[in-house]
Amino acid sequence: MDYPSFFKEKLQDIKTEGRYRVFADLERCAKDFPYAFYYNDGNPRRVVVWCANDYLAMGQNEKVLEAMQSAIGRVGAGAGGTRNISGTNHYHVLLEKEVADLHDKEAGLIFSSGYVSNEASVSSLASHLPDCVVFSDSHNHASIIQGIRNSRVHKEIFRHNNPAHLKELLSRYPKERAKLIIFESVYSMDGDIAPIEAFCDLAEEFNALTYIDEVHAVGMYGHKGGGIAQREGQSHRLNVIEGTLGKAYGVVGGYIASTSDLVDFVRSFASGFIFTTSMPPAVAAGALASIQHLKTSQAERAKHQERVAKVKKRLIQAGIPFMPTNSHIIPIMVREAHQCKLASDMLLKEHNVYVQPINYPTVPRGTERLRITPSPVHTDQMIDELIDALKSVWDHLYIEYVA
Repeated sequence: MDYPSFFKEKLQDIKTEGRYRVFADLERCAKDFPYAFYYNDGNPRRVVVWCANDYLAMGQNEKVLEAMQSAIGRVGAGAGGTRNISGTNHYHVLLEKEVADLHDKEAGLIFSSGYVSNEASVSSLASHLPDCVVFSDSHNHASIIQGIRNSRVHKEIFRHNNPAHLKELLSRYPKERAKLIIFESVYSMDGDIAPIEAFCDLAEEFNALTYIDEVHAVGMYGHKGGGIAQREGQSHRLNVIEGTLGKAYGVVGGYIASTSDLVDFVRSFASGFIFTTSMPPAVAAGALASIQHLKTSQAERAKHQERVAKVKKRLIQAGIPFMPTNSHIIPIMVREAHQCKLASDMLLKEHNVYVQPINYPTVPRGTERLRITPSPVHTDQMIDELIDALKSVWDHLYIEYVA
């Protein structure tokens, strides 16, 4: 086996396909987001970030920064180990209570990331429920897919956001058999929203547990930021709500919220929780401050929705093709991998606009795109400059406009 040649050839394959991932060397500007410094050949220059998941710019919120700085001064940098070894820091306790209250659930459990919270929770629940069948939306995130794989249980994949197909699959199994229905509220690449009420109706009809991933919705929707389920009055019908602290809340980490017994079950059986060094207390303090602020403040959500609507309007006026969505995620369609990468490179190098290309396997071939995520702090001038830059790139690369 020629190991060096193997790795080199595999890398060359994805480069030839136009889907080799290049990470831009960026330094976010504290208190000046969405600006960042782009380091290219050692010469930093200021660019505008248009694809961050810090949807509400809470990563620079004064309350969040002060809470983190205060926690570092009080308890130091790290947690010291797993929660079993080093004990549960008091900031973890406070944050889990806040997460539970956010979703009107009995208990919460925090993890080191949203990926880990999905993988650990899904795998532990599915593997321990006797003879469990998992019903998973075809567009579910890689972390959910990995959790299902690790559980080694039987799975059924239902067509995306399709209650009729889910019902057809559920009807093949006895009502008494353990079932777990897993779906997301807002899907990160297409920006579409799940029919939560219909899925909950099916779960009740066929005696299934429901597990919803709200990572792209928490902080963004609902009267206190509890997500799409909260906005639609369905939170009480969902057995497990999973969320992240690394997007709208501007920090890092993941969590689940559910009944006390279910949360305690995951705490007791999930390897991804038990054997991982716990979240740094300062991160927990920042997340706590962010959730508390967004539970009462509507200003960020209102401004954000206004900015999203304005960007969509300007794209329509310019004839730039984008996938229509009911959420804050705007997929601008290029539909070819090399063109998508070239468009991203030109925007950054010639127009100081940072938008990452989204290619296969994240999205299917032929649906390559630029994923725009406006924030409350993107100004009118920034929007105008974005539209002008996109038109320039579209003209240069002969990408198709829409009427």
